Amino acid sequence: MNTPRYEYSRSTIEKTINLLLSLSSPYGLQVRYAIKANPHPEIITMMDDRGIYFDASSSYEAEELLNQGILGNKISLSSQQSPHNLEVLLGRGVLFTATSMNQLKLFLNCAHHPNTLSVRINPAFGAGHNNRTSTGGTSASFGIWHEYIDEVLALAKTEQVTINRLDIHIGSGTDPALWGEVMERSLSVVEKLPDVTVLDIGGGYKVHRYGDEKEADMVEITTTFSKQLQLFFEKTGRKISLEIEPGTYLIAHAGTLVASVDDIVDTGSGEYTFLRLNTGMNDFLRATLYGARHSIEVMNRSSATKEYVVVGHNCESGDILSPGNGNPEEIETRTLKEAEIGDEVRIYDTGAYCASMRAKGYNSFPDAIEVMVD
Repeated sequence: MNTPRYEYSRSTIEKTINLLLSLSSPYGLQVRYAIKANPHPEIITMMDDRGIYFDASSSYEAEELLNQGILGNKISLSSQQSPHNLEVLLGRGVLFTATSMNQLKLFLNCAHHPNTLSVRINPAFGAGHNNRTSTGGTSASFGIWHEYIDEVLALAKTEQVTINRLDIHIGSGTDPALWGEVMERSLSVVEKLPDVTVLDIGGGYKVHRYGDEKEADMVEITTTFSKQLQLFFEKTGRKISLEIEPGTYLIAHAGTLVASVDDIVDTGSGEYTFLRLNTGMNDFLRATLYGARHSIEVMNRSSATKEYVVVGHNCESGDILSPGNGNPEEIETRTLKEAEIGDEVRIYDTGAYCASMRAKGYNSFPDAIEVMVD
């Protein structure tokens, strides 16, 4: 089969779905798949067939889900973008989350809006494996600043709308030790919204891709959530249902980007040898954008190894596939099997935020194809 291509493993996705569906929370738990991670139609179908609901990050994503036959009441729209077709989406039953005061007003001005609404609040707290993955705090534009909650409630009251759902997302790749604090801070916001019965605490559940990265223990995390939700009930008498939005966690391990060695170049004796692949940031932007590191393997029978910097084929100095640890400004060598031009190379754990977040069309390269495998 030609390269480059993305391969997605059905069995790996199924295994992760089973794990997440086995989790529980004292007053209900709904798993939503954040489709921005990977909107491949067969992946969407797998999720829907197993009872996973969906989170859309734009009105276009919500529209795409509806066009694929997903019921509107299974879709939650929480977007940085002011929806271009909000009236239509609401009419189809899509749940809407206002992430700004302007979006709240747009919803209230819709002629046939529901009488319930979700809002996303920025709780003045954010975290992530670097600044580019934090979505809370004073430096993040996500959500309505927590100091405006009284204004939010007053606006909703004018149209007799009840705010019954709350979204709080703090970032991606969060240290597992922080999840208890995330829930504690989230519930302090719930206290200020007396009609909230559902808390969507978002995604950001890290997976191990390379080196000493730690993978989120979803059983441990949801157990922590459950204990705090139970304590909140004992304190307030309020039963709060929980929603989580794993995207990366559901499908990252299921994906492999298969490429070929296009060229091998060096910068002289004692310096760097570069493996130039027939893919790069036009298919796989995470390394350039975040300094994300993925396991890479040369698929040949060589018993010899060599130190390589792995790079893409785009005419761009930032097209580095083996960046330094968390730093896209640095390069890192990898000890790989000694390669020849034409050898197949596999980049692992590329199921999430890879094909869906590429520098599409850069240098006019065609997109890597996407295929499902067992």
